[in-house]
Amino acid sequence: MSIRIRLIQTHDEYLAAEQIQREVWRKKDIMIVPSHLLITVQKNGGLVLGAFEVLPEEGKERLIGFVFGFVGLTPGGKMKHCSHMAAVTPACQNQNVGYRLKLAQREHVLAQGMDLITWTFDLLESRNGYLNFRKLGGTCRTYLRDLYGSMRDGLNFGLPSDRFQVDWHIASDHVAGRLRGDWVVPSTSLRAGPSLSALQAEGVPVLNRFPPGDMPRPPQASLPIEGDRLFIQIPAHFQVIKSADLGLALAWREHTRALFEAAFAAGYTVVDLLFENGQSCYLLRKDWTSR
Repeated sequence: MSIRIRLIQTHDEYLAAEQIQREVWRKKDIMIVPSHLLITVQKNGGLVLGAFEVLPEEGKERLIGFVFGFVGLTPGGKMKHCSHMAAVTPACQNQNVGYRLKLAQREHVLAQGMDLITWTFDLLESRNGYLNFRKLGGTCRTYLRDLYGSMRDGLNFGLPSDRFQVDWHIASDHVAGRLRGDWVVPSTSLRAGPSLSALQAEGVPVLNRFPPGDMPRPPQASLPIEGDRLFIQIPAHFQVIKSADLGLALAWREHTRALFEAAFAAGYTVVDLLFENGQSCYLLRKDWTSR
C-alpha cells in the first residue's frame, strides 16, 4: 500500500475525516468533531493531517487516517500542541499508518517552534500504549480520573473514562533516540530495546503479576511501590474483557487506577510499555526527567 501524509484540504476530505470517526469509535453524529470545526482549527494554527492511500487511478487518493490537534497551554503557561484525536480505519490498522501520522505531526509542530505535544488515551489499551511509549518515546506522570465522564461511543461506553496524559517532548534526546531506534536509557548502558524478561532478571519487580490469558482477574495483593524501576501489568486484550464481562473490566479500571495514582504520587513516570509472551507491562522509573 502506498501512503501519502499531507494536510487535509478539501471539503470532501474533511467529511471523510468525519466518517472515519464513525468507523473507529462507533460514534453517534452528536459526538463527531464536525468538518467546520476541523477547518477552523486548521486555518488558525491547529493541525489536521491526513494519511491518504494512493489509488491505482492517476491522481486518486482515499483518506484512511488522520490526526487533529490545536495550540494549547501547559499549567505553567508554556505553549504546546494538544493532539486531540488520531484514528486509522479498521482495515488499515497495524500497518504503521498511525506511527507515520505522529511523525508528520511532530515535524509540523517543531516547525511552529513548539517542543511539546500532549494527548490522552485509555491506559488499558495495550496497543495504544505500545505506540505511545515504546515507539514514539512519550512519557506519562499524569493520571486523569473519569476525564470525559460517561462516554456514549461504542468503544468507550460503560466504564469511567480514566486516561493517561502522554507528554511527548519532541525535541528531547529521549524521543530522538527512540525514533532512531537507539533505545538509550539514561543512567544505564542499555542501547537496545530492553526485554521484559531481561529487566525482570535484573530485579525489576512486577507489582501486580498475574498469568497471561484473555480473561485474567486483578490480583488481590500487589508489591510495595519502591525502587528505581518497577512494572505495572495490564491485560493484553482489554477489549475482549469489556465485550465479555463489563464487571471484570470495571475491576481492572479500579485496580490499575489505584496503582498508577499511587505510583505517580510517589514520583514515578511511565517511560515504556513492554509486551512479551502474552504479557503487557508498563515500565515506570523514579524521578525521571525528559532530556
